[in-house]
Amino acid sequence: MSGGVDSSAAAYLLKEEGYDVIGVTMRLWDPSASDPAGPAPWEDAAAVCRVLGIPHHVLDFREAFHREVVSYFTEEYLRGRTPNPCVVCNRKIKWEALLEAARSLGAGRVATGHYARILRLPNGRLSVCSAASAAKDQTYALFGLTQDQLAKTLMPVGDYEKGQVREFARMAGLPVAEKADSQDICFIPDGDYGAFIDRQAPGRVPGPGRFVYRDGRDLGSHRGITHYTIGQRRGLGIAMGHHVFVTGIEPEGDIVRIGESEDLFTDSLVCRSVNMMAVPDLPAGGSLRALGRIRYAHRGEACTLTMLEGGELLARFDRPVRAITPGQAAVFYQDDHILCGGFIEGPGPEEQN
Repeated sequence: MSGGVDSSAAAYLLKEEGYDVIGVTMRLWDPSASDPAGPAPWEDAAAVCRVLGIPHHVLDFREAFHREVVSYFTEEYLRGRTPNPCVVCNRKIKWEALLEAARSLGAGRVATGHYARILRLPNGRLSVCSAASAAKDQTYALFGLTQDQLAKTLMPVGDYEKGQVREFARMAGLPVAEKADSQDICFIPDGDYGAFIDRQAPGRVPGPGRFVYRDGRDLGSHRGITHYTIGQRRGLGIAMGHHVFVTGIEPEGDIVRIGESEDLFTDSLVCRSVNMMAVPDLPAGGSLRALGRIRYAHRGEACTLTMLEGGELLARFDRPVRAITPGQAAVFYQDDHILCGGFIEGPGPEEQN
């Protein structure tokens, strides 16, 4: 229970269904580090549990969170990549670590306020299925969950629209019914990733470096590669007379490549650390058709997936997609459920040459 309306409503719905519910808040990050005046998230969660009449526990996962999520986030940016910390947190902390803690509390399952559903397919596999609310759907960040984790998970708000979830909270008299949704990465509420990494890795952040245009021209200095991501237009401070974009990041020379909008389109990508969800595996050379999403807000593009030697996955899109970004998640769907997903390494082999 994060202290937000979604997880609070999830607890209410489960209690209404007759489950024996325990509220658990994971202490992942010290709020005073970024917002000294802000309330601790467990205070709202504890208040909800009092209204629902269920026990509430605060579990300290700060060490694991820093090791698995914050360190990963920092190292990826230092490598010139753009990480997706929520995906890693979901698998490593919100499921792996929480399931272990659940056993110690005598609980057989974990439940969350994610807008997603769990579907058992005809082949017996479990997959994450799109939520009833397309606007709130969170399946993209859940591609890394294992079969064992899915078998022990409940997602009660996935069948409802956001307005319905708030109404459940109002009906139950929950004090967070009108609480606004959080929008930022939990450990960087001000959204200044570059400054955060400067604090996390003092003396290791490269820069300032150089902006280099696609024709090789030096366009001036930049603040350091950790302040930029593929596709970025705002905040570059480059006077070209028209919009230009970040098209590449090279940590070795601390170079940020600049180009035009058309330079961002690519029709293939390769991803690693692939989690096969809807099928047990895909042999090297095997192919499947899917709909691929390359970022949270991407609506998806039809593609053909081919497993490469070594376990990397090649996706060839029917139409070019914009701003493939190393480090971000690529998630592939069949119908409304996740087929598989992985982390983007870069464009496909032909486009790298």
